[in-house]
Amino acid sequence: MSERQPGLEALLRQAPVVPVLVIDDVVDAVPLAKALVEGGLPVLEITLRTKAAPYCIRAIKAEVRGAIVGSGTVLDRHTLKLSEELGCAFAVSPGATPALIEAAQKTKTPLLPASRSPSEAMTLLEHGYGLQKFFPAEQSGGAAYLSALISPLPQVKFCPTGGITAENAPTYLKLANVITIGGSWMAPKALIANKDWAGIAKLATAAARLKG
Repeated sequence: MSERQPGLEALLRQAPVVPVLVIDDVVDAVPLAKALVEGGLPVLEITLRTKAAPYCIRAIKAEVRGAIVGSGTVLDRHTLKLSEELGCAFAVSPGATPALIEAAQKTKTPLLPASRSPSEAMTLLEHGYGLQKFFPAEQSGGAAYLSALISPLPQVKFCPTGGITAENAPTYLKLANVITIGGSWMAPKALIANKDWAGIAKLATAAARLKG
């Protein structure tokens, strides 16, 4: 769809939900990813918010068959370069800066930058980013806001993230300008702490069946 994001739309359309994961302990990375993939959610966003994150990405890529691993919380050229060095399938940013957009032109890792206003969406579109994260989704107007953008900005497709739950997810997925959503409800901290991988797999299976 976008000259700057080759193959990204097809990748994101593989499941209705992309789990957004903050992993504190690398020991949890592989069993967590296996549970999510087995549940039907193969596209994973590992946020670069913890010291363990790069090691988690390497471990999942090496040991979890079927996992498509991307990085999240990519804020600058350093974290974008790290994402490329780790072999991430994509990189996700909570916003977009001129420096980040410039750095993205020099990397092979497709970037999914975020917008939350028509002006931001139009600016990213001018730079070749027809696929955008909508963040923070619920706090920025939710599905009703995104619905209002369909007519004036039909060229932009979104992955809304932020405040989305199993209950409100279908209202996003039914929108013509939404290709998938990001969420973390299928991997709650309590289940990860208890290493309840079966419980996470069950939540992932339910998420994988969501429809608009």
